[in-house]
Amino acid sequence: MSDPINLECRAVLILSSALEQLADQLSGDLRQFRSASVAVDVDPLDLVRAGSALFSTAAYFGKPGESEIGGLGAAWRTVAPFGHDRFQALAASLEWMEAVSPQLRALVGFSFDADGPHRSEWDGFTSTAAVVPIVTVVSQMGSRRLMVTLPPGRGAGEVLATLADLKVQQPPIGMQAADHAIESRPAPADWVATVRESVDAIRQGTMDKVVLARTVIVRADVAPAPFDLVGRLRSAYPGCFAFGWQEADGTFVGASPELLIERQGERVRSQPLAGSAPRGEGEEEDRALGEALMASEKDRREHSVVVDDIVARLGPITGQLTAPSTPVLLKMANVQHLASEVVGALKSSLSVVEVAGDLHPTPAVAGVPLSEALAFIGKAESIDRGWYSGGIGWTDGSGNGQIAVALRCALVRGDTARLYAGAGIVAGSRPERELEETRLKFRPLLNLLTEA
Repeated sequence: MSDPINLECRAVLILSSALEQLADQLSGDLRQFRSASVAVDVDPLDLVRAGSALFSTAAYFGKPGESEIGGLGAAWRTVAPFGHDRFQALAASLEWMEAVSPQLRALVGFSFDADGPHRSEWDGFTSTAAVVPIVTVVSQMGSRRLMVTLPPGRGAGEVLATLADLKVQQPPIGMQAADHAIESRPAPADWVATVRESVDAIRQGTMDKVVLARTVIVRADVAPAPFDLVGRLRSAYPGCFAFGWQEADGTFVGASPELLIERQGERVRSQPLAGSAPRGEGEEEDRALGEALMASEKDRREHSVVVDDIVARLGPITGQLTAPSTPVLLKMANVQHLASEVVGALKSSLSVVEVAGDLHPTPAVAGVPLSEALAFIGKAESIDRGWYSGGIGWTDGSGNGQIAVALRCALVRGDTARLYAGAGIVAGSRPERELEETRLKFRPLLNLLTEA
């Protein structure tokens, strides 16, 4: 017979010995920010799955085998003002972190539009936000650390008691049996008509490229567990940046294949994607589809527009900037993309947030020329993108961090999930094929939400 005491120990997510160490470290002056950390064997996402219901704010971001961060609550948060200076304002507000602890990390997220989400489905999500969680688990280079950060005036007892009650999480399970209603907005025929209009505008010289997005709304009689969705996305798409950001009763979830910017010291790296094709049923078909994508003049042109733009934007702030002359195939579970890695060395001490502001929005999510593409999107799109095709990631007090483009995503609120996807439109685009591309991009989350 199993020892019931051992069973109880296994059910506890965070060992009492770790909590005791944290209590000792947090016994300082309550008038200041206090931060303490210990080594643990806790998955950052399991922390969030175990505790998200107890906090109005919770978030996870990461890629298996690389850096992962999960956080609960808000020891400190800020919302940058609307407008194009939002990234500089956000970066300035984060400068205090390094003095408190070099280990502190803030989760950051921002909308596609500089003026932020506009419609009620995005309530709680602002133009640009950063949160230093009360409780954080960071996994990096094979080690995991639990950190508790307390704002002035807050004692440690309540937080540590909450952590003591968290339980080990079972693997995420699929949706319970449920009925679903699925609605496209705009209707597919209307979206195809908008694509035709954009192709005409491109051929007339109004712009070179524009990215058009649409949504699919899934309503179910059983509400999905958002961070379980994140867990399943992380397992199914380990090459992507899985993410979830909870604001009250709404959670933005997804698994993005695209790195907007990474900063480590003076080194910065971006990996833009543009040009897509499905995976094949077998090795031969998959290889043929990949070769066709690499040979596609339309897709290569779309990709080079994005890479050239990123090189042009990084050029003034970096040295030793390199970009490949030919893209590579980045193969995901259900789709393959043309990808290029752009690497450079910063000439100044710009933070990852500031460099993200220099790059966003790239032609991969907006178009070229930027002002004309944004004007067309504002006129033609009937949806509020919110944080879709914005960015999500993390930064530390020294300005290092990772920010992914927020793609392959959904906003989950109760029993309703709004999925977002888009396609890059150029002169050679065929509207029906672009519609199929968005369906391919919807598939990962749509399959999870409707599998029951």
